[in-house]
Amino acid sequence: MELSDYFRIIRQRGWVILLLMALTAAAAFGFSKMQTPVYESSLRLLVQPSRTDFGQAQAAKTLLSSYEQWLYSSYRAQAVINILQLDMTPGELLGDVRVASDGNSFIIKLAVENTDPNLANDIARAWGNELIQWQNANNDKLNKEDRITIEFVDDPVAGLDRPDTMINTAAGLVFGLLLGVALVFLLEWLASGVIRRREDVERYLEIPVIGSIPQ
Repeated sequence: MELSDYFRIIRQRGWVILLLMALTAAAAFGFSKMQTPVYESSLRLLVQPSRTDFGQAQAAKTLLSSYEQWLYSSYRAQAVINILQLDMTPGELLGDVRVASDGNSFIIKLAVENTDPNLANDIARAWGNELIQWQNANNDKLNKEDRITIEFVDDPVAGLDRPDTMINTAAGLVFGLLLGVALVFLLEWLASGVIRRREDVERYLEIPVIGSIPQ
């Protein structure tokens, strides 16, 4: 196909592409608006050794993975459920929680998803307090110079996690573009055996047209 053929296709069937782009973008926008918003609350906990020497710092860094496992437990989930009087099982609550740690900054990150941003913050705060209280109880058995303290870096903050209406709409727009282009070229391929124009005759017979009967 020559470049002029592509321009002709776009000129004749471009409306198909535009229509599909509009429909898929509108569908993605409507689907996003129909979804229940889910918020994510983020809490950062600082693990701080009482001494700054290498041995104590390494001990605190090693304990980070243990703290992760301690936090991500059905026992912790049940404790939070009891504190906040939540109507859910520990397994359901654990499905909305993620725990990670950073050994370089001695930070434990706790993320909680919920349809209520305030409740997500409350869950994250209660969960973090469980770890702090547990560590404080352990510190009571240790010498002051061997203790490791845990504290909030800041208050938990909830933000919209999904749906992202703008991204979904843009994705729908792109999908409509690709679908429209594919459909247009499919229609052209189906119509390729039909002779309608002078150019079709010349392409099919591979000889120039020297005259035509006017309509």
